[in-house]
Amino acid sequence: MLKERTLVITLDALDSMITDYHWMVNAIKEMRAEMVIGAKTAQYGIEATLPKAAGGVGDPIQLELNRRFRHSRRIKDYELKILEVQQRLDKIVDSRDAEILFWLLEGKSMRWIGKHMNLSHTNIQLIRKNIVRKMIE
Repeated sequence: MLKERTLVITLDALDSMITDYHWMVNAIKEMRAEMVIGAKTAQYGIEATLPKAAGGVGDPIQLELNRRFRHSRRIKDYELKILEVQQRLDKIVDSRDAEILFWLLEGKSMRWIGKHMNLSHTNIQLIRKNIVRKMIE
């Protein structure tokens, strides 16, 4: 039986999820696009007749399945983290906080957000901490 994965959400973990949100979304898109069927192994020539390395699986199809399984597990981990952030978005009701959270999820830096909103980047850092605290409650 497969165990359901659960995330332990701490302030630091949620902050990390917000920071990584943008690239995780892009990574999921790219990973799904590249999941095509077919093993990339030598079927002809001298490489096909050589013995396989000892201690591992010699079947190229099995190796490809193992690689894809690890790949799909990583996608599921990213999806879990993204979903966790999305489920907590409704807790942010202040318009300034919502605007800052939007730009953070878009992958913008705190300096860029500060310049965009006419605030200092240190003020953005403080607001970000408050956003994470509100989302964890």
